[in-house]
Amino acid sequence: MIAYLNGTIKKKLEKTIILDTGNIGYLVHLPAPLIEGLKEKEHTELFIYTKVREDDISLFGFATLEDLDFFKLLLNVNGIGPKLAIEVLSQNTDKIRTAIFSSDLTVLCKIPGIGKKTAERIIIELKSKVTPGDLTRAHQTIENKPNDEAVNAIMSLGYQKYEIQRVLNNVPDDIKSTEEIITYFLRNV
Repeated sequence: MIAYLNGTIKKKLEKTIILDTGNIGYLVHLPAPLIEGLKEKEHTELFIYTKVREDDISLFGFATLEDLDFFKLLLNVNGIGPKLAIEVLSQNTDKIRTAIFSSDLTVLCKIPGIGKKTAERIIIELKSKVTPGDLTRAHQTIENKPNDEAVNAIMSLGYQKYEIQRVLNNVPDDIKSTEEIITYFLRNV
């Protein structure tokens, strides 16, 4: 089983990349925020989940072991396969963990491919497996989240929400006004 790959991005496709690890190119499925942040000819390291079927071997890549572990938890839910689990990880994972822990169906039902029954199954099967530490970290992220006005202004400049969240998750506590947040984003993007 392949658990880790280290190489150069040969080609970036819509939901996958071809990762050149020397003389071998691996096709790796990635969550949307991760794939958007990568560039061709860039070096990267990925933690890998290998899915083997009778007629297919698929690789799913993650930037952190935490994301890989959450992916594996999702796969244990009846009715969720690797492609749907990748779709879940394409969302804000702290927000998803909070939704699972607090039984918030509406957040889970907004994910493409997840209906009410699947969302209920996710909550029932994973609620006890999402630790309060995940919830605490998620609440800290939400509380420190910049105001919506700044996010909307930055999105109007053409940036994607995941790019904005990635940069603004590190906003210092002393930066509070909309103008300061936008300036911080533009300097750190």
